Amino acid sequence: MNAPEPLREVIARHGLGASKALGQNFILDRQLLARIAAIPGSLEGQTVYEVGPGPGGLTRALLDAGASVTAVERDRRCIPALAELQAEFGDRLRLIEGDALEIDEPAVAGDGAHVVANLPYNVGTALLMNWLSGAWPPWWRSLTLMFQKEVAERLVALPGSSAYGRLSVAAQWRSKARIAMNVNRSAFVPPPKVTSAVVHIVPAKAPAGVDPSIMESLTQSAFGQRRKMLRSSLKSMPGAAEAAEQLGIDLQRRAETLSVQEYIELARALS
Repeated sequence: MNAPEPLREVIARHGLGASKALGQNFILDRQLLARIAAIPGSLEGQTVYEVGPGPGGLTRALLDAGASVTAVERDRRCIPALAELQAEFGDRLRLIEGDALEIDEPAVAGDGAHVVANLPYNVGTALLMNWLSGAWPPWWRSLTLMFQKEVAERLVALPGSSAYGRLSVAAQWRSKARIAMNVNRSAFVPPPKVTSAVVHIVPAKAPAGVDPSIMESLTQSAFGQRRKMLRSSLKSMPGAAEAAEQLGIDLQRRAETLSVQEYIELARALS
């Protein structure tokens, strides 16, 4: 098989300057893209759901790894470049032009898909929160996602750190998150102002008796006023302060000092 065309040439040929409005930053290094595609493990015969493929660099890496890919792209300028990949790989690549925030993902990706994406920065957190909420076990088998390093560190943060917050609990109360790789800003075109990181998340068994909507409301209340003591921050959620006292949680503590397990116990009591 001939070596694929350099991504810089694909981008130039199709006039695909990265759109700041769409939060685009393209990775051109095919070896780096292959390393990202390898993070979930062997993708031979697996289904992958990709958001924001852009010119198709990561898409090709996933296809080269043996996956069948459903790619959702909002930027219609990128469709011709992706169509060339589709012509090469046939029905192993399915293209959907649309907004990922409006897609019925289980319907188009199928149950048990791996999500792998260099997410557009402006919608990355919203998409992640969608994937971490709802029915459990989820429709996805794993999440391998590029974020700004600051966001990645929030996902894996431990209690007591300044990075620990709602995202930390959301990513850790019924799944396992790790930073798989740091990516220097120079790897992107155009280079973003910050370092990035790839986070790998796999679902775990959900704790019994915990309503996800209660967990979401609880962490929203607790971290909504993170500088205040729980006595004040939990006032917006009826019964939360009383439940915390019954569990022996000191209401003079602040939200970032509670462990994920303590949030699970508190959410269970409120559920």
